[in-house]
Amino acid sequence: MSGSETHTRHQAVPHADHGAAGRSGHAGHHDGHRTVAPTSWAMAAQATLHCLTGCAIGEVLGMVIGTSLGWSALPTIVLAVALAFTFGYALTLRGVLRAGVGLRAALRIALAADTLSIAVMEVVDNAAVLSVPGAMEAGVTSWVFWVSLAGALALAFVVTLPVNRWMISRGRGHAVVHALRS
Repeated sequence: MSGSETHTRHQAVPHADHGAAGRSGHAGHHDGHRTVAPTSWAMAAQATLHCLTGCAIGEVLGMVIGTSLGWSALPTIVLAVALAFTFGYALTLRGVLRAGVGLRAALRIALAADTLSIAVMEVVDNAAVLSVPGAMEAGVTSWVFWVSLAGALALAFVVTLPVNRWMISRGRGHAVVHALRS
């Protein structure tokens, strides 16, 4: 990381921590080099919902394409995961670019903000879909396909929520994105 990136990142972190501390009513404490601030579940839910939106678009699109083409589970899941990351990053990138950040820096911010969240969401989501007997073979006209996919996305949200709360409380993830918009 270059000196200018480090400077920008450290400027964003206190601002994000201040916002989190201000909403929860508690001052943060220092944990090594970062200020750790209490983070509300509502803030974490908003970040997780943002992540879920991009993941769901890509996941559903990938699953529909793969099952409609009669692909087996592995290539269908690979496509769904690739599209989930693509759409997840694209949603964050759009917001960061609107904040006036250049494309290169915006890409770095989106990757840093979303990678862990999307990865957790995708592992949970795909493991859940695979655990439902016949879900991958059911096809897009079957209620089993849609119910298993919806349930898997809901479970992924619940599991990813504390991950995002932890990241935001340490000035990482969507804390950086929110600081850019403020």
